[in-house]
Amino acid sequence: MTDESVNRAPTKGSKTKEKILKTSLKLFSAKGYKATTVRDIAGAMGVKQSALYNHFKNKDEILETLISNLTSSAIVTLFADKEPQTAAKQGKALLMGIATTFKLLSFDGQNEALFKLLMQEMFRNERIREIYNEYFYQENVKKLSTYFFMMMQEEQIKSSDPLLLANEFFSPLFFYQMQVSLLKLDKKSTSSVVSLFEKHVELFWDNIKIEKQNSLF
Repeated sequence: MTDESVNRAPTKGSKTKEKILKTSLKLFSAKGYKATTVRDIAGAMGVKQSALYNHFKNKDEILETLISNLTSSAIVTLFADKEPQTAAKQGKALLMGIATTFKLLSFDGQNEALFKLLMQEMFRNERIREIYNEYFYQENVKKLSTYFFMMMQEEQIKSSDPLLLANEFFSPLFFYQMQVSLLKLDKKSTSSVVSLFEKHVELFWDNIKIEKQNSLF
């Protein structure tokens, strides 16, 4: 066996595994995890069930893998590439970037399927509840509260409770994202919601910013 053939096999296997995960996610989000069978997944892929068992022991392991992938979601990694001091100086632009990420993900097919799976399984799966609460919400709130505290120190925004402020900023974004998902699910227009992400930032920033006074001297 050549080195080339050794390197090729894992690549093919990883592509098949990824296809299984994408197909499973699509079916889980559409039919529900409980109602979807391994036969359904194999049928959607056009392969035998045994092909799936080469990569996953059972349906539960597929779900566990999808759950672990949630921690790499763009919402989880909102602040991953941001240096705190630099990000805090961006002020309103930082908040607008966060809101834009939420809006774009609302119209991303892969994220939409993940979000639907998350909502469906949250009340049945403790691990999913933990991921949603810790990674999607609490970690982001803590990080943003740190940035708000820095903005207060730099006198960009009014002094207040930074943790409460972060909660007040994030909560509407999750709500708007939910609205988009529900409207799309019912095949209704999302035009009434899409502008709310930016409008929220505008109103929020206007309420917390410190107006600079022009001096006559």
